[in-house]
Amino acid sequence: MVLEPGTDVPTIRATNQHGDAVQPGFEEPTVLYFYPADDTPGCTMEAEQFDEYTQQFQDAGVSVYGVSTDGVESHRDFAEANGLSFDLLADPEGRLCEAFDVPLVDGRSQRTTYVIAKERVVAVYERVGPDGHAASVFEDLVDTGLVNT
Repeated sequence: MVLEPGTDVPTIRATNQHGDAVQPGFEEPTVLYFYPADDTPGCTMEAEQFDEYTQQFQDAGVSVYGVSTDGVESHRDFAEANGLSFDLLADPEGRLCEAFDVPLVDGRSQRTTYVIAKERVVAVYERVGPDGHAASVFEDLVDTGLVNT
């Protein structure tokens, strides 16, 4: 069972594709999306679409993080190959998945997205389709008034 809206989010720390330790603050609006694997067609599509929206998210004050159970090297190669400009957090032991109650299937996270603000879950999207997901998350942020454009 994933974390429900209104739930306090855990403090997390993970390594990004550059080998840097990252600890998202979650006070400001944040999108934390879990995806199964680097370099698969659906995950590549989803990452590229989140990247296409990077400027809109940044202009609205929203941080975006992708998380999978792949390691730092895999994330680095994936980010470089696709020109991704946001952090991909490596979760090879599944600690972040566990902290956010994201189910693992064969060691891979189920596609789940959290919108977080003021250190609480605002919205959760489960078993999403990758195509158009970034756009719909951004539109929902605007529609709910969490961000202004």
